[in-house]
Amino acid sequence: MIKKGEIVYGKVTNILGYGAFVTVDNYDGLIHISEFSDNFVRSIKDYVTVGQQVKLKVLDVDEEGKRLRLSYKALNKSRGVKGEIPKYTIGFASLEKAMPKFISEQFRGNK
Repeated sequence: MIKKGEIVYGKVTNILGYGAFVTVDNYDGLIHISEFSDNFVRSIKDYVTVGQQVKLKVLDVDEEGKRLRLSYKALNKSRGVKGEIPKYTIGFASLEKAMPKFISEQFRGNK
C-alpha cells in the first residue's frame, strides 16, 4: 500500500499536453504539468521521456481506483534548466586585475 508523502519510482508510460502517465507497482499515476516545475513548462518532454524510470513524490492516493497523483518537481528541482548561469564578479577590483593582460594583448597586436 502506497501512502501520501511517500517517495516512489515509476515508469513513464505516456506523455500528453497536460501531464505524464506513470506506472508505480500496480498503480496508475499522473504527474500533472504543474508538478514538473515552478516555472513555465513548454514541453513535458524536456523533463521526462516515455519508458524512463523516475523518482517521484506521492501527493494523493486513490486506493479504490489504484490511482496516484504524483509530483516530479518536489524531488527534481534542478531539472529543466538548459544551462548554468555564469558567475561574474562586478566591480573595479576585477577590472584592475584584468587591465595588465588587456594592455599587453593590445601592444602585442599592434607590433
